[in-house]
Amino acid sequence: MKLRTRLFLRSSALLTMALAGLLLATFSVLQLTRTQGLAVTRNSDILQASQAMERELGRQTTLLLAENLDRAALLASLQRFRQQLDNASVQIALDDDRLALRAVAGAFGTWAELLRQPYSVRSELLRHDEFASTLAAVRERLNDLQIRYVRAVENSQQSTRETARIVAGLLGLSGMAIILIGMITAHSVARQVAEPIESLAGAADRIGRGDFDITLPVSRENELRALIQRFGLMAESVREFKHSDVEALQAEQRRLQAVLDSIDDGLLILDPGGRLEHFNPVARRQLGWDGAALGQRPGALLADPDLDQQVATVLRGDSLDSASQDLAVTVAGEPRVLAYSVTSVSREGEAIRGAVMVLRDVTEQRAFERMRNEFVLRASHELRTPITGMQMGFGLLRERLSFPEDSREADLLQTVDGEMQRLLALVNDLLDFTRYQSGQQQLDLQPCDLASLVEPVCQRFQAAAAEAGVELRAELPTDLPRLYLDPLQLGRVLDNLVGNALRHSPAGTTVRVAARRSGEQVEVAVVDQGKGIPYSQQGRVFEPFVQVGDRKGGAGLGLALCREILQLHGGRIGLDSRPGGGARFVFSLPVTRPMAGATGAQSRA
Repeated sequence: MKLRTRLFLRSSALLTMALAGLLLATFSVLQLTRTQGLAVTRNSDILQASQAMERELGRQTTLLLAENLDRAALLASLQRFRQQLDNASVQIALDDDRLALRAVAGAFGTWAELLRQPYSVRSELLRHDEFASTLAAVRERLNDLQIRYVRAVENSQQSTRETARIVAGLLGLSGMAIILIGMITAHSVARQVAEPIESLAGAADRIGRGDFDITLPVSRENELRALIQRFGLMAESVREFKHSDVEALQAEQRRLQAVLDSIDDGLLILDPGGRLEHFNPVARRQLGWDGAALGQRPGALLADPDLDQQVATVLRGDSLDSASQDLAVTVAGEPRVLAYSVTSVSREGEAIRGAVMVLRDVTEQRAFERMRNEFVLRASHELRTPITGMQMGFGLLRERLSFPEDSREADLLQTVDGEMQRLLALVNDLLDFTRYQSGQQQLDLQPCDLASLVEPVCQRFQAAAAEAGVELRAELPTDLPRLYLDPLQLGRVLDNLVGNALRHSPAGTTVRVAARRSGEQVEVAVVDQGKGIPYSQQGRVFEPFVQVGDRKGGAGLGLALCREILQLHGGRIGLDSRPGGGARFVFSLPVTRPMAGATGAQSRA
């Protein structure tokens, strides 16, 4: 027989016993109530009849004592007495009670015979001994009958109480029997079902902790025996899978270790607390560390507290507000310059598990940049002087020469003047960019409203926008905070961005200049609807001497100058573009006053 069938039969037997006990108790109570009700009703009726007969005797005596005897009332009273006597005889069920009632009837018969005799004088009736004794006999028989039925009522109540005690005892015994049988059944079920299941649960816990040395329980139940067998097969499969999985993980870890150790850049792996867990051989050569560095913070190892703050920011899930400053280290007496980036490591939907710090040796690159900047600075200075002299001489020459406006000579003079202006602007851009790169440029910071800078720029370019068939629109909220900035330098940023947007926007499109506050930053976006910038070129748009797109012009220093100016202001600039979907240049400026020149020092290394 199946386990569930046996459990069903046992539960059904318990329920049947409980239901039988409940039905027995209900039937007993109903029967007891019915018997008690009938007895009480019968006794009450007999008592009421005896009391009514007693009242009629009193009424008959009163009529006899009256001055004028009312024969009709006396006969009616006698008739009512006989009716109550008949009612009582109907209710009586016991022989002793019938004898008592017959005694009452006999005494009343004698009384009725006396009432039929003619007595004309009341005094003679009162002195008549036979009349008084007969009345007393009737009353005495009625009293005996009442006392008998009062005792009968008391005996009935006592019998009911005893019967109720017996029923309660039977119910209590039945309940105790059901509880005892239920406990025995529950204990049997627990031994047959619960104990093997608890053993399986304990085995599952040990398997979850990686302990596969378990002993499975034995059960006589077919269902539990099949479950235990399947659990054993599952445990064996999990053990084999774990061993194979561990080997696969170890192999994967070795492959990952080989990949990390073979990359050309230094790699530092940090735990969630910002402490060093691992570094590859390239980082070992770059920093000159050994195994003692493990477990320490990189800022303490490199004597740079700002580095630990940046790591903590990344581990919180936030992004760094500014570009990372190069690290200057000395390894084996040789100074080195390292560029670095810090990135958090996490799985989707999980907490951050740590961070990765990538180091790149840029010593030679920074040296080349310094040489290039020095060359450009000196060359610009050397070029600016003769170009300025040439421009002044050419201006004097144009004042002395006079050609018709539509002549070839006038066109040539105009072309030479434009090219000299363009050459002078290029030299000035080179000088400015070199000053920013070398940290020589200083800002004249003052509180300004952003609208007072954006609106003049839009007005200056309205004519060019109208000529190109492009709508130029400024979208500035009225609740922007005042910013600390250099109006002249930030105007150059806006000029470059708006000029580039107009140059790459086809007719019938719109160029928007929008601003909004984001936390402690104010973001300004210049958005066009042109062809966009290819993904392959977006990473180099802010590098100097780089031009993107199909419209060339200038030396490619505009966006590089924008980035340097914004970094000096403590801000950043970025690009969001899709090919064919236009371009969106966004730069942010801090609401609080930045430290002029600090960011610029970070940009040169």
